[in-house]
Amino acid sequence: MRALADQVFGFYIPTISLMGVGSVKEAGPQVKNLGGNKALIVTDQGLSGMGMADKIKGMIEESGVQAIIFDGAEPNPTDINVHDGLKIYQDNKCDCIVSLGGGSSHDCAKGIGIVSTNGGHIRDYEGVDKSSKAMPPFVAINTTAGTASEMTRFCIITNTSNKVKMAIVDWRVTPNIAINDPVMMAGMPPALTAATGMDALTHAVEAYVSTIATPVTDACALMAIKLISENLRNAVANGADMEARDNMAYAEYLAGMAFNNASLGYVHAMAHQLGGFYNLPHGVCNAILLPAVESYNLISNPKRFADIAVAMGENIQGLSVRDAADKALAAIRRLSADIGIPSGLAELGVKEEDLEVMSKNAMKDACGLTNPRAVTLQDVIGIYKTAL
Repeated sequence: MRALADQVFGFYIPTISLMGVGSVKEAGPQVKNLGGNKALIVTDQGLSGMGMADKIKGMIEESGVQAIIFDGAEPNPTDINVHDGLKIYQDNKCDCIVSLGGGSSHDCAKGIGIVSTNGGHIRDYEGVDKSSKAMPPFVAINTTAGTASEMTRFCIITNTSNKVKMAIVDWRVTPNIAINDPVMMAGMPPALTAATGMDALTHAVEAYVSTIATPVTDACALMAIKLISENLRNAVANGADMEARDNMAYAEYLAGMAFNNASLGYVHAMAHQLGGFYNLPHGVCNAILLPAVESYNLISNPKRFADIAVAMGENIQGLSVRDAADKALAAIRRLSADIGIPSGLAELGVKEEDLEVMSKNAMKDACGLTNPRAVTLQDVIGIYKTAL
């Protein structure tokens, strides 16, 4: 997929990633090892209300590090959330950050971290590598198997002035330590498990067909697709199935490794607009858009989509490459239907009269730069209409 002339390809991941049952017990020692004295725990009100934030606070304090909780990370975190958290960080003289939750908590924490050391407003950092100073020591504790924000250089924050999700892509926002303990994910309700799992699948698929995919990202993406296809249904059906949860934790991390380095495409560019405009759940938007966007992209490289079909367990023996590619799209639709993803954006309240403005914003989104097929404004509007 990638051009070979005069291009250098990076690979970005946290310094340390801890996986498996019981890995969350290392949170306190890892914060201590990074030299932290007072940690800001960034989380959401749900996890705070469940007592999970207090549990993590206790683990950190047992290691001799003070901690304070900021539970103001909203779904689709905003610039307001970031600066509210920044004030608490500064007022309490914190010197390190622990994020607890899914993508919303991690992204809000990244926003706090980047502004705490670089100054200004979070809006100043939209784009690629806009910061100049390192963030504070940062440990990300993940509770969902979807966004992979606990290990990526991506930070998505809603600009409340124009209802647009800003894509901040900066190697400095990559957490130092990522912790993925499947026990922390066991309490996810089925709908959230489904949405986050499809988010991970979208990451893997978009990375695999990206224009800057490499053999390293390909390996990560295909294994992620395989694990999701084999385990997401079980995780949705029975949240206490720890084998399925563990495999989904690995899958979302592998998908993160893939897109963190190969980037994404127009599924995310378009989903970001739905999240910013309507405050809709990111994973559900991705799941609905994924087959619509990839149907459009398919002619760019049918062989890649045939590979995806195989990774999803489809039998392509005797089929042409083009017919095998169609099997991938059918498998994606079937998985979405099996786990209860809504069939279209209209069910979420999306209105046709809003499609043009969202399409114009989608074409400005950095994620679209590596989409395998070029698009026009009318193409994007048409894809939205197909997904309604």
